[in-house]
Amino acid sequence: MPIGSLNMFLSAVVSATLAANVLAGCADHSVSASSPFPVLSAAATRSPDQTPAETIVPGAEEEAPLLNGHLQLTHRGRFLKAGEAYFDHQSPPGWMIFQAIPVPEAGQDPLPFYSMYIAKLIYKGQGAAAKLVGIEEPIEISPGGSANTCGWFHPTQRGVVIYGSTLEAPKESGTPGYQRGTSKYRWAFAPEMRIVSQLPLPLARLRDQEKEAGGGHAGAADSNDQPQDGPLLCGNSLMPRAIVGDGAGYVAEGSISPDGRTLLFARMVDAESKDLDLYVMDLESGVEHRVVQAPGYDGGPFFSPDGKSICYRSDRRGTDELQIYVARLTFDAEGRPNGSRDERALTDNAHVNWAPYWHPSGKFLVYGTSAMGHTNYEVFAVEVDWDKPQTSLRQRRVTRAKGADVLPVFSDDGRWMMWTGQRGPTVEGESRPSSQVWVASVNVEVAGDLEKLFASSPGAAANPAAAATSQSAAHKEGAGTDVSR
Repeated sequence: MPIGSLNMFLSAVVSATLAANVLAGCADHSVSASSPFPVLSAAATRSPDQTPAETIVPGAEEEAPLLNGHLQLTHRGRFLKAGEAYFDHQSPPGWMIFQAIPVPEAGQDPLPFYSMYIAKLIYKGQGAAAKLVGIEEPIEISPGGSANTCGWFHPTQRGVVIYGSTLEAPKESGTPGYQRGTSKYRWAFAPEMRIVSQLPLPLARLRDQEKEAGGGHAGAADSNDQPQDGPLLCGNSLMPRAIVGDGAGYVAEGSISPDGRTLLFARMVDAESKDLDLYVMDLESGVEHRVVQAPGYDGGPFFSPDGKSICYRSDRRGTDELQIYVARLTFDAEGRPNGSRDERALTDNAHVNWAPYWHPSGKFLVYGTSAMGHTNYEVFAVEVDWDKPQTSLRQRRVTRAKGADVLPVFSDDGRWMMWTGQRGPTVEGESRPSSQVWVASVNVEVAGDLEKLFASSPGAAANPAAAATSQSAAHKEGAGTDVSR
């Protein structure tokens, strides 16, 4: 179903759904035992004054002045591991979406797959002085037992999220996927995975409040809403609806263009060779075009801030040494993407380079790389300059903590960088800190000036290609960070 039609349905039923919940005795958001969604407790939130006191964060001193005010947003006491988090598109951001495996009840086995969560961000102060100090209690939105990945907030349809989901438990938990040798770094290509759209009820309430106040965030589809039949749940969310993918082949890693018109995603085209290509789909008509076609795994794509280019990572060599690419999009007469041109590799080395993400300026990307060793993935920045050869592109190491730092993203206003890191406390019986979501404020004066950003600093590797290109067998075992993209 095109997302435009889905959002017309969602907007029309939100108010009716909330009223029905009350009439059905669901004013406390309780759900039946058969519901695949969890209960949302209004009392289960963390207020700013409950945020743990500031402590010395590993790597924080070395990462200044670019990154400051480091804060751990998810914790091992709540999640065995959490990661791949994205901000909404407000300024400052109000919510985040992420995937996680919760700590099981005593005597229970942990879930085998990631669930999808949203969480409201907590600030102290207002405006430019606002300080991000934590999150409210995360809300699970994905169906129970399903495998989920790659969340994203719709940029123009307020409150709508998309993510990859199997919607129910995958039939084969050992589905082949990307894996570098025998390392722990891997993710599966479940054929049931498809991209779904959903309107979590907490975000639906916020959307309704803004509509009543004349906030204008509801989206253009609201003016001609037509109710349609569909399952409603007396819980945290309306039932997610598939917008692309039929459950017969892996479709995931989706994001939406800044104007809200186009979905960009990865699709398995040959399961035997693990060949994935990149596609776009017009969300109003459902028309698709393949925009990147090459042997190997092309994935993790994102639109540039101006919507005219994309970034992604690719395994063109077939060696599982991923490289970072950008390409300019081509458009039809109606301004809809229909292909790509001017593809450029921004990295070309013997490392795993993945999860690229645009800075709001569009002048550089951040990404995770094994340039410092497979037990210590770090975030690097690389400039995007279409007129320079790859060997002349400037690069900078961004993170400097022991353990993996990967999956970096920026808020749309460029004030915050969020990533998945292994730099928190170690739980007794575990050999390393768990993967959790971290955030830091970005020094906009440094990030906004490429000369300052890429100026050399003590201990920095200006270009990861200059780092050692071979790792020991122990290094190649990896850090066990498998949180997607």
